[in-house]
Amino acid sequence: MKRFIFVMTLGLAFFVPFTTNAFSSHEGCAGNCSDCHKLEKKEAEEIIKKIAPNGQVTEVKLSPAKGLWQVEVEAGEKKGTLYIDFSKKFLVAGQIVPIDSIGKPAPERKVDFSKIPLKDAVVLGPRNAKKKVVVFTDPDCPYCRKLHEEMKLVLAKRKDVAFYVFLFPLEMHKDAYKKVQAILCDKSLTLLDDAFTGKPLPEPKCSNEAVEKNKALAKSLNFNGTPTLVREDGLVLSGTRPADALSDWIDGK
Repeated sequence: MKRFIFVMTLGLAFFVPFTTNAFSSHEGCAGNCSDCHKLEKKEAEEIIKKIAPNGQVTEVKLSPAKGLWQVEVEAGEKKGTLYIDFSKKFLVAGQIVPIDSIGKPAPERKVDFSKIPLKDAVVLGPRNAKKKVVVFTDPDCPYCRKLHEEMKLVLAKRKDVAFYVFLFPLEMHKDAYKKVQAILCDKSLTLLDDAFTGKPLPEPKCSNEAVEKNKALAKSLNFNGTPTLVREDGLVLSGTRPADALSDWIDGK
């Protein structure tokens, strides 16, 4: 899934349109643009705080597109990227996409599978299955609900696959945290299914320690969205897939 953009959570439901001619402040520059233009972290933070009061600027650098500063921002556990033009009058929310990359597959991303504590997961499928797939999911995420059904279709056909489910409630889903907490208290497959089918869950019977561990794990892997899957070779897959395509991905096809 795409990286979280702070502006969207603050109700800015559009991207600021721009072209390479939209900002004229860099016209006539030659060589390194940073020789003529400066944006300190403190100054960038003052701009960002107008739309994200809790935002902390972690890095300011030249963006791939001339005339813009790329500003990395954090607010709590959320991370995002914004752009400020050289004149410091325009804020751009969105992605910069190299034209040459359009139509090409996204680069593969891998993580260290061995660092994922499988013992902490809720397991769908036989624990002795030859192939293990880790799934970070949220019961109130519609794409996760779809993936949950597709996973069950895979398991109906295959006994060599097990899904190790790490419930990761996103902050945008205000009811998800307690649902996840209730499921993790007993690692209940029944409650897991009930949550994904929209049935009410009982109040949690334990502390939120397991939920916080899952959130910390997702953060350590730099996972900000759901669903996110990890194969045993560390390959990461974001989003849902139909059962047949999911099965092929598991097999490395």
